[in-house]
Amino acid sequence: MICRQEVEKRLRALRPQRLDDQYSGEAAVLMGIVERDEQPLFLLTRRTEEVATHKGQISFPGGIRASRDVSSSDTALRETREELGINPHSIQVVGEFHEYLAVTDHRVRCIVGYVSSEVDYRPQEREVAYVLEVPLEFFIETKPRVEQRFRQGRVQNVYFYDFNGETIWGLTARIIKDFVEFVSH
Repeated sequence: MICRQEVEKRLRALRPQRLDDQYSGEAAVLMGIVERDEQPLFLLTRRTEEVATHKGQISFPGGIRASRDVSSSDTALRETREELGINPHSIQVVGEFHEYLAVTDHRVRCIVGYVSSEVDYRPQEREVAYVLEVPLEFFIETKPRVEQRFRQGRVQNVYFYDFNGETIWGLTARIIKDFVEFVSH
């Protein structure tokens, strides 16, 4: 079981991997963790078919950095509020994980935060089809399926997790895989 104190301790000691300046824009996601019955769960969403990118995919709440966002945390919290109706005061940010390059050529910063189990999700209809809470334990116990695909000018491993009829893949699966390895080893 991954406890909150251990996650916070490891994140404090982490020097997140940063990308060089080879990206076209900035984005941030909230790696939200909800604790229910002492079980940590990742907060994920299924995107609608109406959104501009990543249609129908499972993802963390997040998006493009706005000019008014002072930090990546601001971006992740703002986007989480817009997508799910969660007040930022209901989220305790505990650290930052690595940066990743999305297929959209955006640098994605990963903000880790604990979401109050008391919140009511109010998904934005055009962006979020529904909310999923997936136990971190599932990702610890499940080895992802790996396929090699040509992306961003080279062959890369693409990870896939199948959970209750949902497929979590691509950047979201890669972030989860890396994070679970980071907190469980």
